Amino acid sequence: MPHRSITKLTVGATAAALGLLVSLAPAASASSSGGGEHGQSGPYTYKRVGYFTQWGIYGRNYQVKDLATSGTAGRLTHINYAFGAIGADGKCLVGNVPGADPWADYVRPVDAANSVDGTADTAEQKLAGNFNQLRELKAKNPGLKVMISLGGWSGSAHFSDSVRTDASRKALVASCLDTYIKGNLPVDGARGGVGAAAGLFDGIDLDWEWPGSEGAPGNGIRPEDKQNFTKLVHEFRVQLDAYGKSLAKRKHFDLSAYAPANPAKIDAGFEVAKITRDFDFVNLQGYDFHVSGEKTTAQQSALFAKKGDFSVDQTVNDWLRRGAPAKKLVVGMPFYGQGWTGVTGGGNGLDQPATAPAPATWVAGTEDYKALKKLADSGTYQVHRGIGSAWLFDGTTLWTYDDPTVLRTKAAYVQLRGLGGAMVWALDGDTPNGELYAAIDQGLSHR
Repeated sequence: MPHRSITKLTVGATAAALGLLVSLAPAASASSSGGGEHGQSGPYTYKRVGYFTQWGIYGRNYQVKDLATSGTAGRLTHINYAFGAIGADGKCLVGNVPGADPWADYVRPVDAANSVDGTADTAEQKLAGNFNQLRELKAKNPGLKVMISLGGWSGSAHFSDSVRTDASRKALVASCLDTYIKGNLPVDGARGGVGAAAGLFDGIDLDWEWPGSEGAPGNGIRPEDKQNFTKLVHEFRVQLDAYGKSLAKRKHFDLSAYAPANPAKIDAGFEVAKITRDFDFVNLQGYDFHVSGEKTTAQQSALFAKKGDFSVDQTVNDWLRRGAPAKKLVVGMPFYGQGWTGVTGGGNGLDQPATAPAPATWVAGTEDYKALKKLADSGTYQVHRGIGSAWLFDGTTLWTYDDPTVLRTKAAYVQLRGLGGAMVWALDGDTPNGELYAAIDQGLSHR
């Protein structure tokens, strides 16, 4: 069934079509490389986006090289590097500012064992760290793009202040292009300097959470954020296009954003029809619909939900109704779960009272998929699935997450609705053999 023909199907009919498509699709194999470059096949090209976290190299020990050894690099079209920081002066900064980590970005020497090309960084090279490894990864995967994601939940404090005037918007955008697109990094010993990271980043991803509405405590919020965000997006488009045309070999730089599921936040901060003209694609929040801080268990990333609750389908429809083109909407999918403990009420554990976030490896209430897979395989938890949802329950503790079956279903949904592709937060939650992104790739590649 052609994907464009069922954009307005009811939930029931969509679910039935999904069931048919998923039943026809082959099961994902971590050793499968998908069809064509980056797993794409046929005339319709889907975005396959993954966030690489700057800090994942520490406790999780997730290196850029792991994208190569897992096979995930060959399935991606875009890597979003999280995050670039915006300082109180309204400029993109790499240095002594909250959220910035030059050591991880480009200073840290990477040894041969953790290097994409098997060669250790030298003391003299201008670019090391994650940035150099991403450059090496691109060399091995022609067509793979790397985007710098600006802001994030804990890094959006200064957006509102920085975009209040035409002059401040121009200055912010120019500084971001200078630092990341032109690659002019601060000098740190032998590292950095003019053009040190030139050619690494292929675009900008805006992660302002959220214009016009509450995000992390301390963020600047103004009613005019909505209009100023539209102007900021356009300024990025203008400056990126102008710089791309100025190069000896002309280049198009992509522009994208991370965007909310909550309709109130959409309406407070996003002139959807206007901004999507300038964006190449928009990554929709497809997770954290319910979080472990709530007193009742619920699905954090359900494809479908009862009327009045959050879901992927509801989010897609809300953006479409406000004027977004379907092909520019990329569905966010989690590589982690939300969990509760002290669950009472029996049944399968969903929609029941809980006393606290579940114990976890890093932060109570959230856990990487690779750890949840071990719980699912342990035999101590029952595995439950709906259409586009999964959860684990042992009678006391419940985890809601996306497994390969769920991700294949969501990828089928992307096809059936004629959407732009799939995005994941975050790549370091996957298994060493990349089984989650393999499932997405299989689902998007199926015809």
